[in-house]
Parts: sequence; structure tokens; C-alpha cells
Amino acid sequence: MTGIDFKALRWLLPYFAATPGLWIAAALATVVSSLTDPMLPALMKQLLDRGFDTSGFAIWTVPAAVLTLFAVRGTAGFLADLALARITQDGLLAMRRDMFARLLDARFGLFQEQNATTLSNTVVYEVQNGATMLTNALIALLKDALTAMALLGYLIYLNWKLTLIVFVIVPGVAFIMRTLSKRLYRLARSTQTSVNDLAYVVEENVLAVRVVRLHGAQESQMQRFTGLSSILRRLSLKSAAASAAITPLTHMLAAAALSAVICIALWQSQGAGGLTVGGFAAFISALLMLIAPIKKLSEAASPIARGLAAVQRGIDLIEGTPAETQGRHDPGRAKGLIELNDVSVVYAEDNAPALDHLSLTIEPGQIVALVGPSGSGKTTLANLLPRFVLPTSGSVRMDGHDITDWSLPALRRQFALVSQDVVMFNDTLAHNIAMGSQLDDQRLAACVEAANLQDLVASLPQGLATVTGHNATALSGGQRQRLAIARALYKDAPVLILDEATSALDTASERLVQQALQRLMAGRTTLIIAHRLSTIEHADRVVVLDHGRVAESGGHRELLDRGGLYAKLHALQFGGT
Repeated sequence: MTGIDFKALRWLLPYFAATPGLWIAAALATVVSSLTDPMLPALMKQLLDRGFDTSGFAIWTVPAAVLTLFAVRGTAGFLADLALARITQDGLLAMRRDMFARLLDARFGLFQEQNATTLSNTVVYEVQNGATMLTNALIALLKDALTAMALLGYLIYLNWKLTLIVFVIVPGVAFIMRTLSKRLYRLARSTQTSVNDLAYVVEENVLAVRVVRLHGAQESQMQRFTGLSSILRRLSLKSAAASAAITPLTHMLAAAALSAVICIALWQSQGAGGLTVGGFAAFISALLMLIAPIKKLSEAASPIARGLAAVQRGIDLIEGTPAETQGRHDPGRAKGLIELNDVSVVYAEDNAPALDHLSLTIEPGQIVALVGPSGSGKTTLANLLPRFVLPTSGSVRMDGHDITDWSLPALRRQFALVSQDVVMFNDTLAHNIAMGSQLDDQRLAACVEAANLQDLVASLPQGLATVTGHNATALSGGQRQRLAIARALYKDAPVLILDEATSALDTASERLVQQALQRLMAGRTTLIIAHRLSTIEHADRVVVLDHGRVAESGGHRELLDRGGLYAKLHALQFGGT
């Protein structure tokens, strides 16, 4: 099995070696179970050589020995399986924690390179299946290897010359395992990718069910699904063929060795000193019993290859994904002074910069609105502040300290964000608003009132203790947007980032929320990203972005009088000239 990357096994070892006592118990139980195998043909030899003569040999001796033998074997097997299950689940718990922890602190590029389906499959399913297959295969490998050695030892004891023929099987089986395991490993990796692609199509169609049906795109989506399903089918058939080829090839080698043994044993029996009837029967029985562990040893290549391929994704996630870098600066609550000095952001080499040598200063407590055409860099600028995006060049400072020098938890503690894409967890309204902070009933009530959610909370059967369900899809868009606003208000951060925070509200609700936000923004640095210019007339300053640069900056009335880009955008929205 040299085609398999055994570095994965060394990486896995610390997770599954945390309970050495269980490993020792599993190994001892496996040894005991394996050593019982040669005893059965040995008992048969005694019975046959005596010719069923029971004189001086109790009639119940062999049956009692057989019962005892299988009782010991069954108990040992049970203990080994139980210890193995505990080892596997303890190791999986530790691995999953590390993988999820890496998801929580991984650089944001990971989520651009891999979709949610791939990551969730890796953390929940693939590593579970891979680790289970690996541990089961390895303990079975140990058991079958010990069984084979015990049976070979007994065969040598009975007739070492005949046993030499059995060793012909070993290099043949090794060649089969080496050749086919390489192919199985490659196919397993390709199958994983194909499964993820197929699952992603299903996820897309579940999320976009209305769009697909509205546009009558069912046929094209079915073609996508069928095409990917066919690729998965082809890979599965190839893997099945490689796995299935192991058994008949191994059986042919075993049959050839068995045939040679029978011929030579019959020839030896014609002369003096040949095998007795009992010895011959015991030898053939042990040889037949040897076929099973050899067959299992040859078949171990398939689950080990598949298990390693699955676990490799977990290794890549933990070891191959760097965490976000951070400093140690933590002043507590920031004042809210934000400075961008000659900042550029380029997402890809061939793309135009999202921000192009932009410089901007936002004073503490100032309300600044960012406006501009789509793609002008508004959201990129807002994402720079909590370090969701890193500048390609230039620097971003908070209270005079470069944000790369800040501790990430301390930096992000300074921001409350309400974006256009509202994400809710399958938890209670209260926990969705508090988001990990200590629950405070008075504070919750104030935020609910400020976000104009009193009627919603009053209409729910359990009020704030009501579980929202999957992404709160049972609520209207406006209700979900106001929940996100309540979440931002509850955090009470010194800097607010509002990315179209009132876009989903009706006129009456918007007016109430704007009044509440006006009071809450007092004394806080606020950055408002808006396409609806009516929502930013109260801003202290309006910064107009165009192609990643500051095109204009000033007050609402000042920019209208200037007649530049802001005035043109305002005229387009309000029908002016």
C-alpha cells in the first residue's frame, strides 16, 4: 500500500492516542481473539487422531473446549470493538473541535475558495466516515495479521515443508494490494470532489427554488445534476471494480497454494513419516482458515485508501488553512477615530482595484455616509475596518493604531454591523439579538423597541424565547432586517456600520427606526452605506466614491449645490434634472 500517503496517519495519531489504556485493552483483546483461531484445528486433530476413541478421553472434553474457545473469542472481540468505538469517538470529538475552531478563525479567503457544502461535508461527514473506516480497518488489519501469523505458526509446527508453499501467496497479495490501493486512493479523492459538486448543486437549487421555477430553469438544472451524477456513477463503478478485483485474485492465489499442498500432502502420505489423518485434516483446516485473514488483509487497502482520502480534507483544513494574523493591542473601548491612508484593495491581479489609493479620515462621533454607483468600493471600504478584507497597500488605523496591531477580538468588539444580507441562527430571538453576549432583559426590551419590533415580539407565542427556525425564513424581510438592527443596537459598539440597514423597511417602520438610530448614533462613529439617498440626509458628511476613489466629500446640501456626481445620483433617484 505504498501508494497511500501515510503522513495522514502520523497526523491523526495525537487525536486517537489520547487514551493509551484503551489502545492496550483493544490490542490485548485482539491478540487473545487471534490466538484462539489455531486452537480449533488443533482440537480437531486430537479428535481425529484418536479415531473417536473416548477411552481415557472424556466425551465432553472437545465440545466443552470448543464452547470455551468461542466464549473467550467472543468476549475478547466484544471488548476490542467497545474500546475501538470509544477511541474513535474521542478522537473524532477532538478533530471536529479543531476543524470548527479553524473555521472560526480562518482567513476569509477560505470561504471564497470553498463553498459551504464542501466545508460542512468535511467537518461533519467526511472526517467521521474517514476516521471510522481508518480505525476499523487498522484494528482489523492488526487482528487479521495476528491471526495469519498464529495460523502460519501452527502450520509450520505441523509441517514446515508444506507451509513453505503457503508463502507463495504473500508476495502475490502484496503486489495486488500495492497496485490496486494506488488506484483506489486516486478514485476516492476524485469521488469526494464529485460528491461535493453534486451536493452543491442540490444546495443551490434549494436556496434558489423560487428563481429556478420563476425562470422555468428546471430542465437546465436537471441536466447539471444528471451530468454530475453520471460522473459520480462512473467513479463509483471504477472504485467498485478495483475493490472487487482484489477478492478473486487473492482467492486464485490461495486456491493454487491449496491445490499444491493437497497434492504434496497426498504424495507424502504414501511414505513413512507422512501426515496422519488428523494432522492432514488440521493442516487443511488451518490453511482454509488462513484464506479469510489473507483475504481481509488484501481488502484492507480499500477502506484505508478511502479513509485516508476523507481524512486528508480535515488535514488540509486544519494544517493547510492559515488563521487570521493579529496583534495584541487592546485599549478596551475605542474612541472611534478611523484613518485610511493611501489604501488600495485588489481582489485579483486581472481586476481593477476595488479601492484605488484612497485616503479618508472619520472623526470620533462623526456620521459619514458612503454613496456612489455599484462597484465604487463602498462595501469594500466598510469591510476593511473589522479586517474582513485586508488592504493590498496602504494602512488602516483605529485611534492611531494600525488595525494589524490590534487583537482581532478587541478590534471587532468596536464594531456593530448591519448588512444587506441578514443572517439569523436557528435559535431564540433573544439569543439572535444578543449573539453570545450576556442576556439582559431590560437591554433586550430597549433594543426591541428601538428597532420597532414590539408588535412582532408580542405576536409570537413565546415572545423573545421563540425559536426563529432556519435563517428566520418564516419572518418577513423587514422583520429580519429589524432583528439585525436590534442585534447591532444590543452590541452597543463605539462604531456602527450600516450597510443599507433600512432597505427592507416600509416607510412608517423606517421613520421610527431612523429616529431610534439617530439617538443611538449620538457620540458614536457611524458609517452608513446607502443607495437610497433619502436615508443619509442627516449625515455629518457624505463621501462619494467612484471607481475606488473619493470623487466628492461634503454635506448633503453642499454636494447638491456643487452639481457633481452626488447631485446626478440624487437627480436620478428623485426625478430631478
